[in-house]
Amino acid sequence: MNRIDNHLPTAQLQAIDAAHHLHPFTDAAELNRLGTRVITSADGVYLTDSDGVRILDGMAGLWCVNIGYGRAELAEAARRQMAQLPYYNTFFQTAHPPAIELAARLAQLTPGDLNRVFFAGSGSEANDTNLRFVRHYWASQGKPDKTIVISRRNAYHGSTLAAVSLGGMAAMHGQGGLPIPDIEHINQPYWYREGGEMDPAEFGLARARELEEAIDRLGEDKVAAFIGEPIQGAGGVIIPPETYWPEIQRICDEREILLIADEVICGFGRTGAWFGSETFAIRPDIMTIAKGLSSGYMPIGASVISEKIATQFEADAGEFFHGYTYSGHPVACAVALENLRILEEEAIVDTVAERTAPYLKRRWLELGDHPLVGEARIAGMVGAVELVAEKACRRPFAADEGAVGLICRNYSFANGLVMRHVGDKMIICPPLVISQAEIDELVALALKTLDQTHAHLRAEGMMVARQAAE
Repeated sequence: MNRIDNHLPTAQLQAIDAAHHLHPFTDAAELNRLGTRVITSADGVYLTDSDGVRILDGMAGLWCVNIGYGRAELAEAARRQMAQLPYYNTFFQTAHPPAIELAARLAQLTPGDLNRVFFAGSGSEANDTNLRFVRHYWASQGKPDKTIVISRRNAYHGSTLAAVSLGGMAAMHGQGGLPIPDIEHINQPYWYREGGEMDPAEFGLARARELEEAIDRLGEDKVAAFIGEPIQGAGGVIIPPETYWPEIQRICDEREILLIADEVICGFGRTGAWFGSETFAIRPDIMTIAKGLSSGYMPIGASVISEKIATQFEADAGEFFHGYTYSGHPVACAVALENLRILEEEAIVDTVAERTAPYLKRRWLELGDHPLVGEARIAGMVGAVELVAEKACRRPFAADEGAVGLICRNYSFANGLVMRHVGDKMIICPPLVISQAEIDELVALALKTLDQTHAHLRAEGMMVARQAAE
């Protein structure tokens, strides 16, 4: 495998990057002032930057490198496929073996009657597809006014116009005149910050029943679907109370509402099962997948559709005027198939469920004793800690939301650990192949980071709680 080990000096790479490269979710002026961190190689759970610094990747890239870095088998699968058929489309009554085989494999892996697969290049594209699917489905049943999709505030479903609209990120909606019409949002099941005096079980039911209230307000004849992540990842690892998803399922079943489970983060072993829907007993009509499908080695996503929806299309709906140039790209499909083989044959999901996730949970929850941490929470291999000024009453900092999280993130990076901050929450999502020794290293670095952040806040007079009236 050809690798580029000799590269330009870091400062020169940073200057070229600043001159020509626009980054996602980035303040360009601030980035260029600080300079880009240039990652040049990776292996297992570790990254190496252009200065040779080794970094433990506590975020699996962007929630995606489930089998870890450096798996030569995936590179070889891509090479073989490129040599045989580097590209062909799946339009116009055409297919190729990698797309056919991957669709069949996904039908075996996904729960229930999710047997039909529509490929995309990402989770964002797949969620755009889902919006088209549910509206087309109801129109084909003679219900063209059943178009509204209900989502949740602080949800994340992607960055395209439709996916941003389905998501509930206020900052993203503030740019570009979003959301698009016929998207509604209800509150999230975020007990720690929003539960007040309610116990988690009561709160979970209350938040789920907001869906029923929204359906009554909007009209059942107008509501097409509800979309939700089993765990809200980019929203800050919001793990719903155990009462939440069963009540959401009941409402969707009783009120003739399609249920879309966005498994882009939770899928392919992240929660200790193949899919978060299995962990939370969700029975979706449509499942969004991406990220862990190829462990991030190639861009690929998909919508997995129930037989109920697929057979309706085949019977009555006519042509579905939708698709992407790279739907079912042969190289991406070949890499995804090899990734799924590794996950299964090496029993990675079983190992997560039986060994490493329980160990990570025990170690991660120890951080809840830190004076800066209001709550430590985790499900499978995705976790968070809430940074607070006052632990006993869950009081946030008087500083702007996210200011403390950014300080903590910067210490974490300097310590050689990638943790992400979402507001004043620090979150992790390590590769599923992380060992117990590497978990110990991750937790030790996280604890060191919390200690440094706590000392910094005390020195700067920032350990001040926001007043209740605010």
